Amino acid sequence: MPGPLLDCLRGALPAIPPVWFMRQAGRYLPEYRELRADKGGFLDLVYDSEAACEVTLQPIRRFGFDGAILFSDILIVSHAMGQHLEFLAGEGPKLSPPLVDASLGDLTADTTRFDPVYETVRRCRAQLAEDVTMLGFAGSPWTVATYMIAGEGSRDQHDARAMAYRDPDMLAAILTAVGDHTISYLRGQIDAGAEAVQLFDSWAGSLAPDEFERWVIAPNAAIVAALKESHPDTPIIGFPKGAGEKLPVYARQTGVDAVGVDETVDPAWAHSVLPEGMPVQGNLDPLLLLAGSDRLEPRILTILEAFSGRPHVFNLGHGIDRRTPIAHVERALATVRDWQRGT
Repeated sequence: MPGPLLDCLRGALPAIPPVWFMRQAGRYLPEYRELRADKGGFLDLVYDSEAACEVTLQPIRRFGFDGAILFSDILIVSHAMGQHLEFLAGEGPKLSPPLVDASLGDLTADTTRFDPVYETVRRCRAQLAEDVTMLGFAGSPWTVATYMIAGEGSRDQHDARAMAYRDPDMLAAILTAVGDHTISYLRGQIDAGAEAVQLFDSWAGSLAPDEFERWVIAPNAAIVAALKESHPDTPIIGFPKGAGEKLPVYARQTGVDAVGVDETVDPAWAHSVLPEGMPVQGNLDPLLLLAGSDRLEPRILTILEAFSGRPHVFNLGHGIDRRTPIAHVERALATVRDWQRGT
């Protein structure tokens, strides 16, 4: 029996919006920190299917979210494509060789690196209640490519943006390769039990409008079209963080079933410009959840009212901050669950 989240992503209008939080499985939970201390490095944890499943299920047990988001990382695709991947404490991910100095031909793909992730999905789906939706995900080609090109994260995605102007054919080849692997990866997640998937484009906001159409919309549209051909009943959520005024064209041209909205977007504006009836997800500021001030509940109610006329999945505008107190999450969930559409 489909749960409220899956129903909502398919266009239903539940009285109370379903809820999940980006990065809900992670460092703000004491049970995660305890498990991480036992298991060691982040990548080791991702590739340990039993442990990754446990991490995925921890926030479901504690909070009763309507969706369980796979515990993994967007750079698993880069790793499977043949780049060396490591996560350094205090520095984040490091990829080598960086494609700013190398080519795709220097990489040797190993798609068996997807297999532990598929096993995590299978284990989670088997243990979840029927009405809790299992969510898979991948990074969108532009965002993944920014890491692959620079070899690490950056504030302005300088290397990838410069390549877009200097050598657009090379960038196009990288994005096509990332997109092809992403299609295979998401199909594998769906076959393993993911009932909906999200495409994270965390750095979509760094591009000019014409570059956005070429490097964000077109690659995502190709992925969505391929998934619709093989798995037409699986909802796809597109999350172009920072898209701003480009959000409506993204929603219309990528073919996604639902669109995620970050915290910088006015929800009333988003409701007015997005396609009628399209499910929307978002968009509480994670830092307001962290602060937990007397503005928390009123802001949640503003978001709920703004999206009351369409299917709405309540979520954050980006990932939950690792310093967020458990009590603030409980307050937020209570506010959403006490609210009913039309009251």
